[in-house]
Amino acid sequence: MTPRVLLVIPARLGSTRLPRKMLLRETGKYLVQHVHERALRVPNAHEVVIAADDPEIVAAVESFGGDAVLTSPLHPSGSDRVAEVARQRPASLVVNLQGDEPEIDPEDVARLIDAMGEGDEMGTLVHERLTGEDQRNPAVVKAVVEGGFAVDFFRDPTPGALRHVGIYAYLPDFLERFTKLKPTAREKERRLEQLRALDHGVKIRAARARSPGAGIDTPADYGAFVSRCRRSG
Repeated sequence: MTPRVLLVIPARLGSTRLPRKMLLRETGKYLVQHVHERALRVPNAHEVVIAADDPEIVAAVESFGGDAVLTSPLHPSGSDRVAEVARQRPASLVVNLQGDEPEIDPEDVARLIDAMGEGDEMGTLVHERLTGEDQRNPAVVKAVVEGGFAVDFFRDPTPGALRHVGIYAYLPDFLERFTKLKPTAREKERRLEQLRALDHGVKIRAARARSPGAGIDTPADYGAFVSRCRRSG
């Protein structure tokens, strides 16, 4: 049976390094609107919802015709925001798309969905490219992959690792359970939420992405994205 796939884009108004980044629109479109448009192009998805933490984001999403749910402002993470939406929308697979990944390849998201096998509770994307600069950059997460599964994640340089692309797929029941688990010591030490799943014995399916992705975390990241948009017309 073909799974009913729900794509959820968590969008938070507050951001330390780039305030209000979801609503930046130097390209003529909100940043979250770019992500939404990519999500709509995922061929094997059925529904796209933006999980907002502020009415201002909801209003922006509705202005471009998107579907937004106002979630609790008390959620500690995007996963919790996604889980709140998943409780309201029927699905057999839930995909968490980052709201600051405006250039995510829709085909890569489709690959992750297709890679989820029977019994897989959680999955993510990895990419082959991991330069020396990437290895030294703690903002670039490194994934160790064995036998089609991600078995560890690091921020420090890690020989033999792949670049982690922070898109996740979950079975709805597992997502609900995951958000109720307490953060583990490794998760808190490395500031990587996915380690909570590994530390509780959950295997994470790893699908290979065609693109390494380009998240928007700083004003420089956003400026480079705006420049690429203008060059592409």
